[in-house]
Amino acid sequence: MLAIAALILPLFSLILIGYVAARLLRLPIEGLAWMNAFVIWVALPPLFFNLLSVTPVEEFGNAGFFLTTTTTTFLIMLVCFCIARVLRKSDTRASTIQGLAAGYGNIGYLGPPLAVAAFGPAAGVPVALIFCFENAMHFTLAPLMMSTGDKQRQHPWRLLAGILKRIVCHPFILATLVGVAAAFTGFRPAAPVQQVLDTLANAAAPCALFVMGVTAALRPLRRVPIELSWLIPVKLVVHPLLVWFAVTHFTDVDTVWLYSAVLLAALPTATNVFVLAQQYSVWEERASSAVVLSTLLSIPTITLVLYLLGTGAA
Repeated sequence: MLAIAALILPLFSLILIGYVAARLLRLPIEGLAWMNAFVIWVALPPLFFNLLSVTPVEEFGNAGFFLTTTTTTFLIMLVCFCIARVLRKSDTRASTIQGLAAGYGNIGYLGPPLAVAAFGPAAGVPVALIFCFENAMHFTLAPLMMSTGDKQRQHPWRLLAGILKRIVCHPFILATLVGVAAAFTGFRPAAPVQQVLDTLANAAAPCALFVMGVTAALRPLRRVPIELSWLIPVKLVVHPLLVWFAVTHFTDVDTVWLYSAVLLAALPTATNVFVLAQQYSVWEERASSAVVLSTLLSIPTITLVLYLLGTGAA
């Protein structure tokens, strides 16, 4: 347990430092945009590239694994969408955000640093590829569902073009594609270029975690909506359990891949869920509460998940 604490505390302490810094300095939230831009466009893509470019090519061929993990996440989102739509009588747009709150984890910010720190560089491959498959699903489902619930529906071709643009142009997905291509061709950047990539990759984890802390401080938890009483347990407990069951019963993968998939499923609600809620002007305050509260509650739950994985209980 001490080893797990030694792994978790430095990472989550960066979130705490960001939270305290935001509270003390009281800088405007608008300044966070450049920090987010650095993490998403500059720091994390080199991390994905570095991990994938040196990966043996045969490790990219396990389509059953990605189909299983993505389908499991989709089922989580679908069930919570139906609960919101049928039982809670929410409209389609609000139900979509609730489904995303239960299934869309913070696999971009928290995933790579946690998985690589816990399971080694070999975890980078399943983490990056799970990110690509699941984000492609999120980027497709969110605008489609929002469009069906919109009285002024967008033209199908414009909707399709927007979906494809978000998928193809996402910096993590681009970095993954380039990294996979480098692995297949044996391409290695020149030493000075690789040094720049390494410097940026090393900055990814601390900056991403610091930004999470700042975000939590600048979007305070004003109230706890009743919906979070089941959405957060589903995200932090049911989702990783279902992924563990699905991967162990329907695939045959290395332990690191299984553990990485379970850890990613155990991560809190992604900040992008709040961004989508803002974009479509629906369920905004509750989405913000889902992100903040699930992040706080994930500290003990992720610690427990890593402990169970580390002791072989999984």
